[in-house]
Amino acid sequence: MIKKRPIHPQRIRSIPSQFSWVDHRLVRDRHIESCSHPAAALYLFLVTVADQQGLSYYSDASLMSRLGMDVQTLSAARQNLIQAGLVAFEDPVYQVLSLDPCIESEPIPRNIRTGGMQGSPVSIGRLFKQILGETS
Repeated sequence: MIKKRPIHPQRIRSIPSQFSWVDHRLVRDRHIESCSHPAAALYLFLVTVADQQGLSYYSDASLMSRLGMDVQTLSAARQNLIQAGLVAFEDPVYQVLSLDPCIESEPIPRNIRTGGMQGSPVSIGRLFKQILGETS
């Protein structure tokens, strides 16, 4: 077994008081594999500067200057991150998105919600039959 020890013990990092971190699931769940190098650089930058809600307001000009990208590269990187479900963008706001699986909730149809009779209790068996399309 290899024993790990810090190379520079005087430089062991600690969690900063401000909100800024990279979720391990980015690698573990293989999200990073869907990112180009420019997209990964943009993601790291956005994670670093985002607030607690994952929001950042950096302009394209500022991002291009800080990341050494041209307009086309930044645009492609942003699109890559959007398609990968890692960020949302509504000019000028970026949102770094949670890596938790997102379950979109749809409204429950009225006939399933109430069994067709407003305000009446419905048995779980009847609900399952309605969900599965069976008639009672």
